[in-house]
Amino acid sequence: MRTILGLGLVVLVGCSSGGSGGTGGGGTGGGALPEAVCTPGTRWASGTPAFEDLTASVGLEGVQGTRIQAVDFDGDGWTDLLVRRGGAAVDDFGQVPACCADASCAMGTSCTLRHTWLLRNDGTGKFVDVTEASGIVATRGDGGGKGRPNTVWAFADVDNDGDLDAYSGLAEPANAPQTETSELLLGNGDGTFALGPAVTALRIEKADGPAAAAFVDYDRNGAIDLYLPQSLGNRPRQERLLWGDQTGAFQDVTLSVGLATKAWPGEPNHGGFAKVEDLDAARGDATAWGGAACDLDGDGDAELLAASYGRSPNHLWHAEHTDDAWSFSNQSVESGYAFDERVDWSDNESARCWCKLHPTDEDCAGVPEPKFIPCTKDADAFRWNHAFDRRPFRLGGNSGSTICGDVDNDGDVDLLTSEIVHWDVGASSDPSELLFNDGGSKLHFSRPGNDATGLVRERDPGWNDGDITGALFDFDNDGLLDVVVNSTDYPGTRLWLYHNEGGGKFAPVPFADGIDHRRSHGIAVADFDRDGDLDVVVGASMARCGGNDGKDCNPDAQVRFFSNTLASAGNWVQLALEGAPGSNRAAIGARVTVEASDGQKQVRFVDGGHGHYGQQDDLVVHVGLGAACQAKVTVRWPDRALTEQSFEVVSGYRFRVVQGSEPVVVTSARGR
Repeated sequence: MRTILGLGLVVLVGCSSGGSGGTGGGGTGGGALPEAVCTPGTRWASGTPAFEDLTASVGLEGVQGTRIQAVDFDGDGWTDLLVRRGGAAVDDFGQVPACCADASCAMGTSCTLRHTWLLRNDGTGKFVDVTEASGIVATRGDGGGKGRPNTVWAFADVDNDGDLDAYSGLAEPANAPQTETSELLLGNGDGTFALGPAVTALRIEKADGPAAAAFVDYDRNGAIDLYLPQSLGNRPRQERLLWGDQTGAFQDVTLSVGLATKAWPGEPNHGGFAKVEDLDAARGDATAWGGAACDLDGDGDAELLAASYGRSPNHLWHAEHTDDAWSFSNQSVESGYAFDERVDWSDNESARCWCKLHPTDEDCAGVPEPKFIPCTKDADAFRWNHAFDRRPFRLGGNSGSTICGDVDNDGDVDLLTSEIVHWDVGASSDPSELLFNDGGSKLHFSRPGNDATGLVRERDPGWNDGDITGALFDFDNDGLLDVVVNSTDYPGTRLWLYHNEGGGKFAPVPFADGIDHRRSHGIAVADFDRDGDLDVVVGASMARCGGNDGKDCNPDAQVRFFSNTLASAGNWVQLALEGAPGSNRAAIGARVTVEASDGQKQVRFVDGGHGHYGQQDDLVVHVGLGAACQAKVTVRWPDRALTEQSFEVVSGYRFRVVQGSEPVVVTSARGR
């Protein structure tokens, strides 16, 4: 039964003042709340389909990519998409291969040279390609009219003028001259973009290697800053923190705020080489594949996280400040984020082979012989260096992304990590898993393991987990964050959706009920059709799609749109926040606490970008309310005073909240 009272279901499209909530439309605000759109609530149960593939009907046929962002770039209240293919191709508007005309191309050939798609949600259920017209891939040099290369994106209102701006990061090409650089694209307020300042620390012409981007106001001065974990050709590099001056220009403050790390031996020296002890303590450069900025200890200051590839330590930088001076301390190891505590390498097939061939080497006594690989020469120990691979810095994971979210509703922000793990390496290689925030006086995360949490999966012999991207979101509006792990690049890999059962326990959602997508890579989550539930867009990788490894590859990297069919019948509330002077206008870093009338309390925050080479979910905060129809919301704004604002909301509405003002409800363009 669904009860709709009073004004009916009304959803924000914006207000006349513009800003991060959008423009246009009218609404109600101040005074009495509308009547709730109230239902008994929804909760997924096995056998209940939750998603429907609507890729063709929403106009996404032909759009290919592995990296995806959900962002309302034009501020009209409808969430748009940015989709990119891997690599840094520049032929965005060039000619497709001739073999595409008669379908004679070899498998894996791309019949589109497009690298970047900016897709406007037109509010009628369609996405429209506006890439070229928007100017978002404009070149500073000649560019041949084909678009600017790019590898990483993130969105925020950098100049606080009420519309979103975009960071377009570019890693230095390995074997090609670099004519373009990373750029800031400033929004013009009409859905178009213009190149930002030419003189800025954001534009590095050489040795730039952004592997992720997170907009964050680390010093809470109201101007957005930018955190850039780096790697270059999967080699370790110093992370960067850029301080924004609210004009679109940035200064590099990496060293002055304490983020300095040491170069690995054999890498370019930038202030000292790391010793083995430094590497064990996560004081060497990160080989970043992802990043995040989120307040992990609840004090209002964002911690910085770099997810590191190559089984090297992840980095966690704890934010600290005295008066108006902010700095960061390296708490990677003591927080439990750098790597897990599984250090028994004796089940590693290559290590077993080495010890079989060198039984008198240190620690080799008692190590079993390999079971599955031939072992007659040193080269057969193909993943093992006995001098270093027993050290803590080599017993971590191949981390792709870290996603922040309170999965157990205890008020502390937990972490989901995604990891590549190979069958032969053994239990010492960190798996994709949940890290639960202990919530004590000292920041620390516990890893109960996937057997305990239920994040398990079926595996074929010779398996490889190609987990690189993921997401935390409440797909059934029951008030608990569910888990997506995207696995790609290897036979049998696919998207895995897990339902949060409560109490730190999760249940796999059958493919027939959830999202059946092979070689899944890249994900964006938003209520794209504004019906009160969260939809999902996923990409696909074509890596390793030759020979036997490609037997279950998708024909191309077509993105797929999965519309949520379950939760729109449930109770929910959405909050589009806009910061006042003193806070950044897009409210990135705002902490939202929602206490439902049935006592359930949830914590959410506004994300400025995270994940593997750029991932970002909608800036609108979506909260499922379970069976409750009313809730108290407290917003802690990201200003120096950490100003708090509390108000009541009811289910079935999107509220626009300008800092210091009454929440406003604006009617839906669809009249719902």
